Amino acid sequence: MTTRLVQINMKARDDSALGRFWAEALGWGVDSEGPGVTNLEPVGFAYPDPTAVCIDLVARPEPKTSKNRVHLDLATTSAAHQAELVARLKALGATLADVGQGDVPWTVMADPEGNEFCVLEPRPLYRDTGPIAAVVVDCADPGELARFWDEAMDWTLHEVTDDHARMRSAKGVGPYLEFVRTPDTKSGWNRVHLDVRPYPGDDLAAEADRLRALGATDPTLDRSAIHWTVLADPEGNEFCLLSPR
Repeated sequence: MTTRLVQINMKARDDSALGRFWAEALGWGVDSEGPGVTNLEPVGFAYPDPTAVCIDLVARPEPKTSKNRVHLDLATTSAAHQAELVARLKALGATLADVGQGDVPWTVMADPEGNEFCVLEPRPLYRDTGPIAAVVVDCADPGELARFWDEAMDWTLHEVTDDHARMRSAKGVGPYLEFVRTPDTKSGWNRVHLDVRPYPGDDLAAEADRLRALGATDPTLDRSAIHWTVLADPEGNEFCLLSPR
């Protein structure tokens, strides 16, 4: 029994408008499973598949008040591509952002609702990831958090240092999941979080219990209107355990 990362969930004041931005940014298709939910995935994609981590945008009225603890890194293939992508994203409504990064070769930006993301300089590591190079999680202890997710999922742990850890689907495709040490502390619910899904035939309740045994906890929330399982990783970052598929 195991699970895998299938999508990220991003809260939005206007899910349709923000969905259009990210669809244009990534070159992906747009769909909706119902009012207040916009689903993004590559055109022709057969969900779920490790070649991509999809994006669900869910309407919520609360405004963004602090830096997100989960963000996307976008891949580029050359310095010219990086400059062209930054210019195109600005034209779509993104802005440059300062999160204290200093003088770095990547460009920090924010989408039209203020969600931070990075446009990376070309790096050989990300040459085959698709438009999303990595899903990045801020944390206090990258090694400990990576060990939790290494046991939680069937992804492969590639690197662990004091300040950074990296993992990827065991099939060697799609974006990386990375954990980066940051001094920021978590406050309130994360507006962007991970969604994981067990495989067909797995027992959802048993998988939730397995994750709790690894260190996941049950955050306090009203569960009356949801049919999935909401858990939190050992640093308190919420994530959703979806039905097997």
